[in-house]
Amino acid sequence: MSFTIVHRRTIKSRIKISDLYFKFRRGIHCCSHSSTDDAESFFTYLLEKSTHTAHLNQIHDQLYIHGLHENGFIITKFINTSSNLREIGYARHVFDEFPDKYVHLWNAIIRGYSMHNMLDKVIQVYSTMHRSSVSPDAFTFPHVLKACGGLQNIGYGRVVHAHIFRHGFEKDVFLQNGLLSFYIMCEENNCARNIFDGLRSKDVVSWTLMIAAYAQNGQPMEASRIFRDMRRLHVKPDWIALVSVIKAYSDMEDFNQGRCLHGLVVKTGHEFELDLRISLTSLYTKCGHVTAAKSLFDGTEVEDVILWNSMISGFAKNGHATEALELFFEMISRNIQPDAVTIQSSVLASAQLGSLDRAKWMENFVNNSTFRHDVIVQTALIDMYAKCGSLDLAREIFNQVKDKDVVIWSAMIMGYGLHGRGREAIHLFKEMKNYGTRPNDVTFLGLITACSHSGLVEEGWEIFLCMQDYGIEPHQKHYAGVVDLLGRAGYVEKAYSFVNAMPVEPGGSVWGALLSACKKHRSVQLGEYAAEKLFNLDPLNIGYYVQLSNIYASSRMWDGVAKVRVLMKSKGLYKDFGYSMIEINGKMEAFRMGDRCHPRSDEIYKKLEWLEIMLLECGFIPDTESALHDLDKEEKQMTLCNHSERVAIAYGLISTSHGTTLRITKNLRACVNCHLATKLISKFVDREIVVRDANRFHHFKDGVCSCGDYW
Repeated sequence: MSFTIVHRRTIKSRIKISDLYFKFRRGIHCCSHSSTDDAESFFTYLLEKSTHTAHLNQIHDQLYIHGLHENGFIITKFINTSSNLREIGYARHVFDEFPDKYVHLWNAIIRGYSMHNMLDKVIQVYSTMHRSSVSPDAFTFPHVLKACGGLQNIGYGRVVHAHIFRHGFEKDVFLQNGLLSFYIMCEENNCARNIFDGLRSKDVVSWTLMIAAYAQNGQPMEASRIFRDMRRLHVKPDWIALVSVIKAYSDMEDFNQGRCLHGLVVKTGHEFELDLRISLTSLYTKCGHVTAAKSLFDGTEVEDVILWNSMISGFAKNGHATEALELFFEMISRNIQPDAVTIQSSVLASAQLGSLDRAKWMENFVNNSTFRHDVIVQTALIDMYAKCGSLDLAREIFNQVKDKDVVIWSAMIMGYGLHGRGREAIHLFKEMKNYGTRPNDVTFLGLITACSHSGLVEEGWEIFLCMQDYGIEPHQKHYAGVVDLLGRAGYVEKAYSFVNAMPVEPGGSVWGALLSACKKHRSVQLGEYAAEKLFNLDPLNIGYYVQLSNIYASSRMWDGVAKVRVLMKSKGLYKDFGYSMIEINGKMEAFRMGDRCHPRSDEIYKKLEWLEIMLLECGFIPDTESALHDLDKEEKQMTLCNHSERVAIAYGLISTSHGTTLRITKNLRACVNCHLATKLISKFVDREIVVRDANRFHHFKDGVCSCGDYW
């Protein structure tokens, strides 16, 4: 089969060469009796029809035979054709042979090198041209500016900028746009802005370049301002400009402006432009409107991997892990080849789901793909296993990575932090330093978190101070970590003093950590102060109101609880329902407090009653202070035994064989009562129970929790 194909192609090629040969014979005969113009037209025609190096060889020979090898017009065409046929070496050979090179020949060879992305050669040839005292024209500079921008050679680019002025092209809009592009590629937005502001006649390209520059360099506000100026001057944006503006609104998470821009996209007839649909999908997902994003996605027939990535990533980042993975499986079933971004987003979704079986499937998929050695994907796998409750599997991935960078080390340290394994995190940090890897801000955040969850106050404080040894400035999350470190250990006043001594204004994460400490240690007055700060910073965050309400409830200040509830209602805020999920045979089942919707609810509650009897026989006394409601003691005890994690444990016990580990994910922080009860349950049912709550992991086994009752 392959021989037949090659044979047919050879015949086809020979036919073309043969046809060209007969045209040669007729044309050469005519050229012998006609003018130079006729010869130029004839050879130009032949060059336009050339598709093989053999054609170039024949034409080149005939040019010598007929004394046309020094015809600048034909040789320029010859160099351009050679470049188009990827014969840049041949083009350079012909160029070098030409005795008296004029600007068009220089432009032709510069264009050829630029076309093949041989940017250093572009600058080299332009320098030779300049030394040869040949004046460039308006067609020379665009390729040279592109080369300077591609190489980020700001110094030589400035020289070319001066040449443009010296040769009188300072008013050429096309060249000025080339300069804009050059400075933007070199990340010199201020220089680009000076050129842009100095342009008397700006076209749509000028506006688009400037908008894109700000949008791509983390200045979305400025990008939106330029766009508003553009609209005010009635310049109609093209789809490229709209893509950049949508990105700017996406970065600002400005849903209202983004939605208006969507209307403009439809109005200008660009609604089916793929890049715009991808950008709009990203905008909607980033603003939390995944339903609108999915509608756009479903209306796009083109199966583009970037569009699928945008939707899968959007689902994952908005907490819709199940939908993200369903879309990933659909993508695979349609034979759309995923890329590294797809894998990272799907691994993130698997981590959120907390299913160890799904995590193992994802690792197997990665191992059978081209991304098995991708460091970013491997980092995501470490994070996934840590969040699915298996530090052992996370460590296996970590150990398999040969060339460990700081991201890999930091991911494993963060994993230890999530599970409250402070000693292991510190030990790994020492290994990292011995390995010669310099830590970054994420490394220190993981270490502080690990120490905080392990009660290693002195070690955590020393690690925080150690940041300055590496020239790393603490961020808000580092300060919040230290507040949490001190607050968990009971040093609430010290934590408050630390907040007041911060060299930067404390953000929401810092005050949030202090509020949590006040809740844990029932510090009402300071808790009220921290809550007031948080209400000013983020008035619609339901979590802060719930925390303050819990502080009041734990101190039996029911009037305070009522006051917070009224405040929440006035702002239209409602508390999230607590739920727990358990993985049984690869399937996640969700339960709420007192949930009786499950088909096996009779069996579940029968097992719950048995668990309560066993707990009482073990001497368990319910901590009724965990029930943050104004109820009598009996009502509180009934409420506590029906908490969602207890229901999930009961379901797990009736659904799995003896010795099977139960893995539970809870959306809220575990209460004291359930934590104590789960320790005892793990002992008398002889099971390991792994619980991931809103803050960390708890591994219950033989009546002991991995957190050491410190969480």
